[in-house]
Amino acid sequence: MSTNPNPQQEYAHAHPLITQQHQQQQQQHTHRIITPLCSSRGSSSQRNLLEFLCVCIACIACYYNSTQCGLVFDDISAIRDNKDLRPSTPLRNVFLNDFWGTPMRKEQSHKSYRPLTVLTFRFNYLLHALEPFGYHAVNVVLHVAVCVLWRRVCRFLLHQCAGHSNATSSSALNTCAFVATLLFAVHPVHTDAVTSVVGRAELLSSICYLAAFLSYAQAVSTSSLSRRCRTEAPTNWLSLCICFGSCLLASMLCKEQGITIAGICLAYELFVVQQLRPIHLWHYVLRLFEEQHVPKPTSPSSAGRRWSSALLKRLAFLAAITVALLVGRVYVMGAQLPIFTRFDNPASAADTPVRQLTYSYLIYLNSLLLLFPSNLCCDWTMGTVPLIEGFTDVRNLATLATFACLLGLAAQAFLTRNLTQSRILLMGLAWLVLPFLPASNLFFPVGFVVAERILYMPSMGYSLLVAYGHTQLLQRWRWRRVSQLALICLLLVHGLKTHLRNYDWRNEYTLFMSGVHVNNRNAKLYNNVGHALENEARYEEALLYFEQAVRIQEDDIGAHINVGRTYNNLKRYAEAEQAYLRAKALFPQAKPGVSYHARIAPNHLNVFINLANLIAKNQTRLEEADHLYRQAISMRADYVQAYINRGDILMKLNRTAQAQEVYEQALLYDSENADIYYNLGVVFLEQGKSQQANVYFDKALELYPEHEQALLNSAILLQELGGAEARQLSRSRLYRVLAKDAHNEKVYFNLGMLAMDESSFDEAEQFFKRAIHLKSDFRSALFNLALLLADTQRPLDAVPYLNQLIRHHPTHVKGLILLGDIYINHIKDLDAAETCYRSILRHEPHNTQGLHNLCVVFVERKRLAKAAACLQYAHRLAPGEDYIGRHLQIVLARLQKIDKLPETSPERQLAYEDYNSKEFKLPIDARTHS
Repeated sequence: MSTNPNPQQEYAHAHPLITQQHQQQQQQHTHRIITPLCSSRGSSSQRNLLEFLCVCIACIACYYNSTQCGLVFDDISAIRDNKDLRPSTPLRNVFLNDFWGTPMRKEQSHKSYRPLTVLTFRFNYLLHALEPFGYHAVNVVLHVAVCVLWRRVCRFLLHQCAGHSNATSSSALNTCAFVATLLFAVHPVHTDAVTSVVGRAELLSSICYLAAFLSYAQAVSTSSLSRRCRTEAPTNWLSLCICFGSCLLASMLCKEQGITIAGICLAYELFVVQQLRPIHLWHYVLRLFEEQHVPKPTSPSSAGRRWSSALLKRLAFLAAITVALLVGRVYVMGAQLPIFTRFDNPASAADTPVRQLTYSYLIYLNSLLLLFPSNLCCDWTMGTVPLIEGFTDVRNLATLATFACLLGLAAQAFLTRNLTQSRILLMGLAWLVLPFLPASNLFFPVGFVVAERILYMPSMGYSLLVAYGHTQLLQRWRWRRVSQLALICLLLVHGLKTHLRNYDWRNEYTLFMSGVHVNNRNAKLYNNVGHALENEARYEEALLYFEQAVRIQEDDIGAHINVGRTYNNLKRYAEAEQAYLRAKALFPQAKPGVSYHARIAPNHLNVFINLANLIAKNQTRLEEADHLYRQAISMRADYVQAYINRGDILMKLNRTAQAQEVYEQALLYDSENADIYYNLGVVFLEQGKSQQANVYFDKALELYPEHEQALLNSAILLQELGGAEARQLSRSRLYRVLAKDAHNEKVYFNLGMLAMDESSFDEAEQFFKRAIHLKSDFRSALFNLALLLADTQRPLDAVPYLNQLIRHHPTHVKGLILLGDIYINHIKDLDAAETCYRSILRHEPHNTQGLHNLCVVFVERKRLAKAAACLQYAHRLAPGEDYIGRHLQIVLARLQKIDKLPETSPERQLAYEDYNSKEFKLPIDARTHS
């Protein structure tokens, strides 16, 4: 047929159902087509096994070192900070929240709905919490599974495209599929999808994507074979609806790109199953719009057979399921697109034609990453790709070249008389272009400029086209060795690049530094390097990168915030405040009738939080801090964090009723925020309403069972309530806090207090000592341990802890009294005891107990006159204390007896030694009051 000089006749002969001669040939070769395929499967099992092992080894060799990487970049938000992964979080939240754990109904939501992917993260967390190895290992296994499935799809697709033609041997097609799989397995651009844990969305979606295609192909294969035999067989609708529908839905629930498999199945249906040529579709379009006269088909009934009822039903099914899933997706999003700033995707905020020219240029950049993946970067936002300001920009030539290449491939597929080549090129282009469409900005703006991980699916089409080109060169002996050598070099170079690229993902610092070396115009990368250094407390180095980010992008509010926060960490508060004020000055001015949230990224409002927190360190500026919080709330009424922080300020201002009102207002916008309920509990605690406080602490724990502060405070309240059941619940909550933070000294202290209540003194002692070990100046633990030791007849063991307490807290009255008591009663060191009591009186001159004990020291020294004056002074200060009056009467009685002795008597001289009538003399106002 390829030598037929009549093009129109060639098109007629191209379809197996057009001519009687072709139908007879197909019937004669039906057995010859099917039987050798079955026998070849048995004979090629060894080759299949070898290819399978090669694919697995290639994947593992490229990615085994990725298991040594940590959780970096987007992994932090999606895994470490995502509460939906915690077993304590209700499972339903996974289906109500987005990929990052934010409720889909919230405006701040990224609107990326991928519950099946989050479920796998949750499974990982259940097994090994936040240990990175397991997450990365699962990704490697999933990549192997994708490669194996892609090999199967390639083999099936290539054989279907070749049909009954003998032009291309089965061995060559299998080789092409194997090469395509190897190219896909080792491509360096996949590191963003495989080595980055959040890339699992691409991996899982791809598995379901490929499974959906295979299930569709299987459902229509019987119908396809029957069409070749000129018999109409029913489509396997059960398989199509259940298998294909569920795989398509699963792919979409792993990542949104999954919806595009319907387009690939449409291309497969038309060009492979129905064996239509693109020119046929063109003729049908012309006939539909009656734009020109189209010659009638050779066979009167051929058009009807092409558009049979089964075909139309399948096309309607594809259209219906696509529309249904899109409607469902819009419903889940709340009919809202996510809000991105111009920093995420600068072209989206540009005017025509800058926006269109830049979007077109991005297609070239994505193509370049597939062809030459040398400069890979984890982040391509902000100023990485300067906008194309007009048609004179030289980069437009690269855009034109890219479109020319794509059109050239499409033209070859349209015009070639080689039907196998046409179908393979069309399907390769479909696998390349269709999965990329959701990220192309064609239908809606996306939140990135370029994202390497979204090339995971399109690279399947790329690998198929390259592999097919390699197979074509192999058939030409002149290019055979060159093609083989080039392929080997390409696989080795790509594999090595992938292996080395994984090392960039070891931690955030190495990842973002590798990005800085590639894209030095991206302020976000400098900010992220600064964040990585900041996490390691290398603030001086972090400041350099934050300041560089400001120089690159002067209007980046986030960069100014980072500079201010770093100055704050360096305790350079004046400079921090100036940086925050510069960030605040960049906010757009309010316009009548225009809401702020449409123009301001919520995280930029953190400048008000940071600045207010800085100002609040000065107790005289609390009102100023409160004004900043109110300003932030006026910009975004749903800015919950501002309500929470404002409530804290109001608590410091002792305006608890107003703080309660603020927290309750915050609940209107976020009724499932455990922090708000916890803060309300603190408000009621400050108001002395323990029962109400406990109710709110319990509500916070209901929403977030691992809320440490709520666990701790509720445990303390339960301990105060008393009772065996309350103490048991208190202990269990304290141990839950301890499981999360083994170095929380407050937990050990409260466990010690519980043990004291239950008279488990040895256990209490160990808990107190553990708390003191963690915090050497823990005043409550030091005093209670000393008190415990004194009460258990070990006063000498208590002295070191009391001395440690006094060193850190010189004004701790109870500690000084207890220490003085031990000095008097057990050590018999009256000088040390007097020092303790006089220390109390220096800070609290009217402290009755300290004064009385000092009087006791005078009595022990037999200086009764001084003791009597001291006790009279104490009695006038506290006339209601009976014990002071009794002791005064005793001392006065003894002093009267001594007064009867001669003045030269040693006992009388000792009684009046150091006596000064003015030492213990009440002020006039105190005497008047008494």
